[in-house]
Amino acid sequence: MTLNEIIIADITKAMKARDAERLSTLRMVKANLMNRKIEKGSELTDEEVQKALQSLVKQRRDSIGQYEKAGREELAAKEALEISHIEAYLPQAATPEQIEQAVAEAVVETGATSMKEMGMVMKAAQARLAGMSSDGKMVSEAVKAKLS
Repeated sequence: MTLNEIIIADITKAMKARDAERLSTLRMVKANLMNRKIEKGSELTDEEVQKALQSLVKQRRDSIGQYEKAGREELAAKEALEISHIEAYLPQAATPEQIEQAVAEAVVETGATSMKEMGMVMKAAQARLAGMSSDGKMVSEAVKAKLS
C-alpha cells in the first residue's frame, strides 16, 4: 500500500470516528497531493509524497512562529495539532545528536574548513540523514556552528 493510499484510507477512518480535526488535516493533505499529482502529470512516488508532507510541516512551523509573534496562541495550537497529524506519515525524525554526528562526518568527508564550503557540507550531511526526516534549518545551524 502506498503512502497516498494509506492517507486516503485514514480519511475514511477519521470520518467513521468523527475526528473532525484529523479529518480536516488529512483532507488538506489529500488536496495538496492531488495538486502535485496534476502538476507532475502522473502518480506520485512515496518519496515525492514524503517531500510534500515535509513541506506542509515546514509551512505549519512557519505559521506557528507568525501566530506566536501576533499573540494568537489558539491558531498556533491548531497548527501544532496539524503537524502532529502530518508527521504520523513521515519517517522518524533525526535527533539533534544524529544531526550533529552527520554534520561532523560530512565535514571530515568534504575536508571543509570555512563557511564558503557550507553547501558541500550541507549536501553531504543531508545524504547521511536520508531515510530520516530532518529539519533543514537545524542541519544548517549545526553546519554553521561546526564551520565557524
